[in-house]
Amino acid sequence: METATTPRHDATEVIDADGFTSLRVKQVIRETADAVSLVFGVPEASASTFRYQAGQFVTLRLSIDGAEHRRCYSMSSPPDVEPDLRITVKRDRDGLVSNWINDKVAVGDVLHVAPPEGRFVLTATDRDVVTFAGGSGITPVFSLVHSTLAATARRARLFYANRDLDSVIFRDALADLTDVHGGRFEVQHHLDAHDGVVSPQRIAEFISGHHAAEFYVCGPAPFMDVVEQVLLDAGVPKQHIHLERFSVAVVPPADPDEPAVTEEVTIELGHTSVTAPYRAGNTLLQTARLAGLKAPSSCETGSCGTCIAQVVQGSARMLNNDALDDDEVADGWVVTCQTLPTSRTVRVVYD
Repeated sequence: METATTPRHDATEVIDADGFTSLRVKQVIRETADAVSLVFGVPEASASTFRYQAGQFVTLRLSIDGAEHRRCYSMSSPPDVEPDLRITVKRDRDGLVSNWINDKVAVGDVLHVAPPEGRFVLTATDRDVVTFAGGSGITPVFSLVHSTLAATARRARLFYANRDLDSVIFRDALADLTDVHGGRFEVQHHLDAHDGVVSPQRIAEFISGHHAAEFYVCGPAPFMDVVEQVLLDAGVPKQHIHLERFSVAVVPPADPDEPAVTEEVTIELGHTSVTAPYRAGNTLLQTARLAGLKAPSSCETGSCGTCIAQVVQGSARMLNNDALDDDEVADGWVVTCQTLPTSRTVRVVYD
């Protein structure tokens, strides 16, 4: 593991018009051949802005070859244990930003970071924590597990799937947690190269006898789908299953043979109200942007809840929702990044 460090520099907090703060990279840690952790030195003036819960994420705004890119990365640091904020980024074959971070970011660089967000956090209960991570999905899960062990009396279990042993992020750190909290923590590694693709049977065996828990799942979509289905089939209530998706859920194109239903959408944001014609296939978030509004958003997977708004007139349907509970949905709340209008007119209010 290679580590580079630089002294921490405090400065007056400066937040730009889009809500981003300039943070200096304090430490760069090479976790595996294709994953790197960045530790940010948060100035004292920004400490309250960047206070976070285990499982949350920050949004980075980066300029690469003259083009602006925004990406969400979960904290891998446990806030109850480590004073600094750390994110961990795994290289992706087609990932422009993740590859740039792995190859280019160095100690002393200044990156633009938005405050922590996300609902993939520990619930206020004494139920045990059972977690599932695939690949880089370990990032928020490691923070959740470490915080559970450090700040509560709850037990924690982890099922961690990877391609092979060399791709296991936090392998040593997980072993240390097992040594220190052996009576309360158990990790089960699954290596595709040795065990094959994760099967429903393997997941069912792992949760056997542990149904009365809070379940947290993060990783590639196929892995998450298998785990979620096994949990539901085992009778685990949906409210005890917490999902964090890294990949953007694709909005299907409009069906040319299906007659257009929605004609216009009215969006209220702050003190501004805009009525715009609706373009078939666009989400409510896309519609707001086309209308010239700076609607809040972050993950754009339906997971973080940053873009929630209330449909107060008309109807809409969500393609994916990992942020709102049934009562909120019943009251008309939607994640606009994953919501399509379904009535002739729709009125949406951002709170």
